[in-house]
Amino acid sequence: MFEVRKSLGMEKEKKKSRIDGKMLSWLAMLTALSVVGASIKIPAIVGSVALDVFPALLAAALFRGWAGALVGALGHLISALLAGFPLGPMHFLIATEMAVLVLMFGAVYKNNKKVAASTLFILGNAFVAPFPFIFLMNIGFYWAIVPSLFIGSILNTVIALIVIPRLSAVGKIVGNTEVKQ
Repeated sequence: MFEVRKSLGMEKEKKKSRIDGKMLSWLAMLTALSVVGASIKIPAIVGSVALDVFPALLAAALFRGWAGALVGALGHLISALLAGFPLGPMHFLIATEMAVLVLMFGAVYKNNKKVAASTLFILGNAFVAPFPFIFLMNIGFYWAIVPSLFIGSILNTVIALIVIPRLSAVGKIVGNTEVKQ
């Protein structure tokens, strides 16, 4: 039976569709790094702006987009939890937005477009993601949060861009993906 699967290429397909121990360990470590980053706050009117997303950008660039999205969503929720969930259940909306932005970053970065991926993430996180809060809160809240989100997005992206090339071998080993320099 094993030989039949091997000859049909089913063994390789099965391995790609599940998370192995190495990948799970790296996702756990990057999520833990998000917790550490969540403790490093950027002054803002809401206490959940922090260095919590750069591990998600690492995961998206080194492994797969969904891995970065998972780390990004969990990283934001942990950051918000440490700040006492100042926006209440709206943090689940923010976590979803973060997951989508990190997924997009990973997709663009994998096409060897680092500047485009970085610009997309920074502008999306700083200006587009808080846009629903114009309707949920008010325009004053939007303009008050944008500067700290912009600074936080730049810092998170720069840290990720510095670390990604140094960890590219990990992406090749664990995620079986090619990280373009």
